[in-house]
Amino acid sequence: MVIVVKAGGRALQSNMENIARNLARMSGEGIVFVHGGGDVVTEYSKKLGVTPIIVTSPSGIRSRYTDEKELEVYVMTMAGKLNKEIVSAIQRYGGKAVGLSGVDGGLLIAERKKKIIIVGEHGRKRIIPGGYTGSIRAVNASLINQLLQAGYLPVIAPLALGAEGEILNVDGDQAASWIARGIAAELLVFLSDVDGVIVDGRVAERLTASEASELAKKIGPGMNRKVALASETVLGGVKRVLITSGLGEDPLSRISTLQGTVIGE
Repeated sequence: MVIVVKAGGRALQSNMENIARNLARMSGEGIVFVHGGGDVVTEYSKKLGVTPIIVTSPSGIRSRYTDEKELEVYVMTMAGKLNKEIVSAIQRYGGKAVGLSGVDGGLLIAERKKKIIIVGEHGRKRIIPGGYTGSIRAVNASLINQLLQAGYLPVIAPLALGAEGEILNVDGDQAASWIARGIAAELLVFLSDVDGVIVDGRVAERLTASEASELAKKIGPGMNRKVALASETVLGGVKRVLITSGLGEDPLSRISTLQGTVIGE
């Protein structure tokens, strides 16, 4: 069984050691780990005098606007500091991990956005240059599969290679979804800082792909992207997506019992 696990935000920042310990225990069992880390990028951007810009799309999706200076910080932090800290921690607990970004071996190929539409003050829409942000178009599945077959746990930072060989920032949740579909994973897991998708004050245990797609239009920033991508992932051939908590001493134990919100079968 091949599983793709994605963690970022508070779950990764506050619980990296426990996540790494769990991943080490599962090393060699067909696990691919995709990490985010936008809060750490923001921290180092400010230290280096680069002001982070967060934009909102008309559909309510929030994302980082990446100009040339922000891209430099993003690459240094995401593919350097964070990726290698995670790889180091997994190996410290006895796992076999290999750190990659989507640039390495053309792991993720993306189309650079020429322009993006954002919602400004008072709900007014405007068009701005796309910067160094990409939409993923292809996955080098053979590279990931070779690492898995050799018993390694790939740890992947969300960067991609553009058509002209340029480095692009891609969304970590989107990267995990494309990778899961590309390698025909049976399960994609989003580790969050909540127990699942909250609907009417409680965790929704199961959603179909169509229910998830509709729900994504109604819930708040952050989770809306995960739920929308969960629907796309299932429709793209992955049997299930699990959205669950990445907090606590043994967060990956929730995978075996599918504890959280399951989208799909």
